[in-house]
Amino acid sequence: MRKRGWFGFTIVSLLALVMVAPFLYMVSTSLMDGSGAYAAALGALPFRRFFLNSVLLAGCATAGQVLTSATAAYAFARLRFPGRDHVFLAFLSVLIMPAAVLLVPRFLIIDALGWVDSYAGLISTELVSVWGIFFLRQYFLTLPRDLEDAARLDGAGEWTIFWRIILPLSKPALATLAVLVFVDQWKNFLWPLVATRSVEMQVMEVGLAQLHRVYSANWPYQMAAAIATTLPLLVVFLVAQRYVIRGVPLTASRSGSSNSS
Repeated sequence: MRKRGWFGFTIVSLLALVMVAPFLYMVSTSLMDGSGAYAAALGALPFRRFFLNSVLLAGCATAGQVLTSATAAYAFARLRFPGRDHVFLAFLSVLIMPAAVLLVPRFLIIDALGWVDSYAGLISTELVSVWGIFFLRQYFLTLPRDLEDAARLDGAGEWTIFWRIILPLSKPALATLAVLVFVDQWKNFLWPLVATRSVEMQVMEVGLAQLHRVYSANWPYQMAAAIATTLPLLVVFLVAQRYVIRGVPLTASRSGSSNSS
């Protein structure tokens, strides 16, 4: 048993080293010219503005997707209305479409509304996630109905049950979805590139690509900017890791037990 334990520990340690090695290489490369690389790289372009835009995009998209996913998932999981399952299947069909296919329709919509190169155009199409709806629906299906039935007997409506019973019971799943959405939106490159025109509306990922074009031969500058772009994600994960570690396996196991039943 001890040999197996040490073998497993060694394998996990090697895999962890392989995963961390690129980040350690980034750090070491960024320090080749001293700490001045960070100030020079971040001062070459308006990264403070890029950071603000990324925070607004990721923050608003996270809040919007958690809210819309939770309300839609509750409707699909708990409410009964004609064609519910067919509508849900229609929602799921969107998942088979590559994201690039939807770029042109999304751009035409914000262009018709006059929202190109604005926060409204940048954020509005990121407020709904079909995957988030599916994720929370699978979780809601496994929640016990006893508390809901008791609340209905006391005269509580669907909105009260949703806010005071379902959401408090779903904190791990909600936190997991929030972290995943924030990370996904922080790394979002293609849509901000299409939806914005001016430098003032660009996000960190687009700014990082611009820095690569300006300093294509200066790796310390590029690595310093890349680390500055990555640090907020590390902070978010360190703060919310216990929810993610708890929420993902819990949701997967509950979804599996729900499907098998």
